[in-house]
Amino acid sequence: MTDLELKKVEVEGLGGLPIAVHIAGEGRDLVLIHGYFSNAWTNWVRYGHTARLVEAGFRLIMPDLRGHGESGKPHDPAAYPPDALTEDNLAVIDQLGLTDYDLGGYSLGARTTVRMLARGATPRRVILAGMGLRGLVNTLDKGGYYRNVLTNLGTFERGTSEWMTEAFLKTTKGDPVALLQILNTFVDTSAETIAAFAQPTEVICGVDDQDNGVAQELVDTLPNARYVEIPGNHMAAVTKKELGQAMVEFLTS
Repeated sequence: MTDLELKKVEVEGLGGLPIAVHIAGEGRDLVLIHGYFSNAWTNWVRYGHTARLVEAGFRLIMPDLRGHGESGKPHDPAAYPPDALTEDNLAVIDQLGLTDYDLGGYSLGARTTVRMLARGATPRRVILAGMGLRGLVNTLDKGGYYRNVLTNLGTFERGTSEWMTEAFLKTTKGDPVALLQILNTFVDTSAETIAAFAQPTEVICGVDDQDNGVAQELVDTLPNARYVEIPGNHMAAVTKKELGQAMVEFLTS
């Protein structure tokens, strides 16, 4: 698993914004979208999930969201209209010519996946990780928390949730101005819309993670879903080998 080769391509997102897409492996196409404050490398490569999936026979296609990673990070609020992340990732599907693929994401990546489904994306199978129903139907439920972190950097007491969120921001070299604008892109998806998604779906969530609501409620809303619980809270679960293992088991079963 140590000989992982990554290549980067660039697609044109909404408004012509450059979106960096990291690709690894050969085989069936799997598009994976990272979470808020993160990037493709931190979310999918760093903790071995990419290597595990490549070994299982997949070609991973991992975009950096606008405002994140190696993609464009404009500070102009006009670059962050509602559903901008959805538009960017639909452009990835289109410009890379993907027709038969699987699609998934963690946290904001799962929310973006759901928005893509709501807008007509047609993957064969879906993975929604680090997400509950509330985080989809009421997307700005935690918006105030992130707005507070991003506008008061350097003021939080060591060990608090806000302090740990800021520490993560530092490890990913996040751009606070761009990330604050990302909140404006969030769009709610109704439970009725979610209930119409027919694809086989795996919902994966940390046992101590209710940051985006209750994962079981999301499973109960989807018509063809199964739930896998893994160790950790919202920040820790993405680092666990069980996340990659659950994805491989679902996609190869």
